[in-house]
Amino acid sequence: MSEDTAVKSEKKAKETPEQRKKRMDWFFHLLYCVVWPYFRLIHPVRAVGREHIPEGPAVICPNHTTAGDPFYVVFAFGYRWTMRAMAKVQIMRVPFIGWLLEKAGVFGVDRDTTDVKAVKTAMKFLKEGDKLLMFPEGTRVHEGEDVQAKVGAALFATRTGVPLLPVYIQRKKKRFRRNTVVIGEPYYPEYEGRKPTADELQVMAQELMDRVQALGEGVE
Repeated sequence: MSEDTAVKSEKKAKETPEQRKKRMDWFFHLLYCVVWPYFRLIHPVRAVGREHIPEGPAVICPNHTTAGDPFYVVFAFGYRWTMRAMAKVQIMRVPFIGWLLEKAGVFGVDRDTTDVKAVKTAMKFLKEGDKLLMFPEGTRVHEGEDVQAKVGAALFATRTGVPLLPVYIQRKKKRFRRNTVVIGEPYYPEYEGRKPTADELQVMAQELMDRVQALGEGVE
């Protein structure tokens, strides 16, 4: 390891959670401003239920149909509400884009393996008071497809004691017309015992997606 690399590693290790949050928030707001013109003019967002956004940490759980869905959620929440996000690792490898996303608190997850590092990162953000954006379905779901919800969101919420926040994103996006994002009420999943079983987590995951879909009734 070179001397410069060693110095950078030492500085990073000494960075406090508060300093890291401040740095990531700065890049988050920068990213927000970069994509603002596109979502303001071409794909404007109409947010419903913004009053339901909790002050503290939460796992933000939307449905997922298009690549731009994370940005629809970000714009529905507004400039004030920063969040961290879990994204597929391939996106994080794109030059410059991956670098900027990482600086803003986005982290990659390898969906083909049990990505322990991604799990630890998600738990760390929640414990430090951040909001975490993740898609419970785990992938984009097209109309007519039936995908079983993954248990990750329920697992993170029960392990850290934070609420789940269901969000519905309008499935069929329209250019130059408002696209609706509905933010539901946060809730804490219930389970027996000290920690939920695998079956209970799966029930929680399905209940979460049922809540998400219920938010979309009448939207399209």
